[in-house]
Amino acid sequence: QINFVACQLFALLAAFWFRIYLGPSHASSAVRHAFATLFGIYFAVFCFGWYSIHLFVLVMMNYGIMNMASIPNIHRYSFVVAMGYLTLCHISRIYIFHYGILTTDFSGPLMIITQKITTLACQLHDGIGRQAEELTAEQNRLAVKSRPSLLEYLSYLLNFMSIIAGPCSNYKDYIAFIEGRHVHMKLLEVNWKQKGYDRLPDPSPTGAVMYKLCITLVSLILFLTLTKNFPMAYIIDDEFLDKTPFLSRLGYLYVVTQAAKPKYYFAWTLADAVNNAAGYGFSGVDETGAFRWDLLSNLNIWHIETATSFKMYIENWNIQTAAWLKRVCYDRAPWYPTALTFVLSALWHGIYPGYYFTFLTGILITLAARAIRNNCRHYFLSSVPLKIAYDVVTWVVTQLAVCYTVAPFVMLAVEPTIKFYKSMYFHMHILSILVLLVFPVRPQARSIRKPQHQATHNSVKSK
Repeated sequence: QINFVACQLFALLAAFWFRIYLGPSHASSAVRHAFATLFGIYFAVFCFGWYSIHLFVLVMMNYGIMNMASIPNIHRYSFVVAMGYLTLCHISRIYIFHYGILTTDFSGPLMIITQKITTLACQLHDGIGRQAEELTAEQNRLAVKSRPSLLEYLSYLLNFMSIIAGPCSNYKDYIAFIEGRHVHMKLLEVNWKQKGYDRLPDPSPTGAVMYKLCITLVSLILFLTLTKNFPMAYIIDDEFLDKTPFLSRLGYLYVVTQAAKPKYYFAWTLADAVNNAAGYGFSGVDETGAFRWDLLSNLNIWHIETATSFKMYIENWNIQTAAWLKRVCYDRAPWYPTALTFVLSALWHGIYPGYYFTFLTGILITLAARAIRNNCRHYFLSSVPLKIAYDVVTWVVTQLAVCYTVAPFVMLAVEPTIKFYKSMYFHMHILSILVLLVFPVRPQARSIRKPQHQATHNSVKSK
């Protein structure tokens, strides 16, 4: 943990230096690629020692696949090799270290690299192996038209801004950032002449970085004061279960889940700040005309804490991983996309049984929540008081459902998970099944999966 924080703080300083002294106007793309790669390799070796060899082995294996595999199969081979290697490393952790957390846990960076490898492979397949009319609008926008050079490939996967804690970004966005086109690409979407500008402005990330560092500091303080004082293991303590009524246990479950969040808020917000400090992460302009630096943000804390649906909560938690799951699995799955996406998410996280309890429970609750929303929500939109009451109730249920779902994710093993669910009387499982039996499940709209030409044709036809 000390190595992680030290590396990220040093990466923050290096990112500022990188933006000021190695900006696109001061250095060539090759120099920027080389600097980002070498510093990333150094951070990996410093943090993870000889374990970092796993990162480099996976990267080079998939570089060979990317150059030798046929384009129609490149995404399949890359996915199988990357996920297979990651799974083998997860297995080594659970059987060799017996559920312990390694002093030097390299699995986090390996998980991010796996995301990037599969993202690039899918986007390369879209760009070379498929016709433009077969792609959705997003797939067409992100499609990669040519295989990257070795330096570009290594820079994308191993750059110092994201090798420790991510996040995963799209290859075209990263290359545009290195080549100095990243900000202008987003600004060109806005008519600046109508706003009184003669030329494109040059937004600075300093304000966004300072704001995110404040969030990081608050998260660190909460982690040091709350997380260790409210351990998740206490909710299955025999004395606690014997003396505490059910509703009080539910309340305490919410408290311990809240106490477990600050470490994620800290790590992901700091990682976002590092990328912004280097000038990466600009996403455009909001409705008020303010510059946005949330292209790589991994969470939206306000939307998480005020989520009134399971879907809203998931969409704002670990955002870049959710985007990766959508692009490599959900949008490409021939059948049962929701179930397959949850299974892939569990496999990507590891092979601890608790992960699978969490994600299988998540499938059930997601389907039940969708059924309730589709069948009941419209009855509460007729007046403001009804809508407020609906939002309050759904907020409470959503927060408790999330707590119920993620508890096994923290406990990891089977025995404490079963003990926890028994103490909760499996109430969320039972309620979800009853909901699915009572309410009809409407087919989910899959318009996003339509090819671009089909969507355009339908739009013109409707007009």
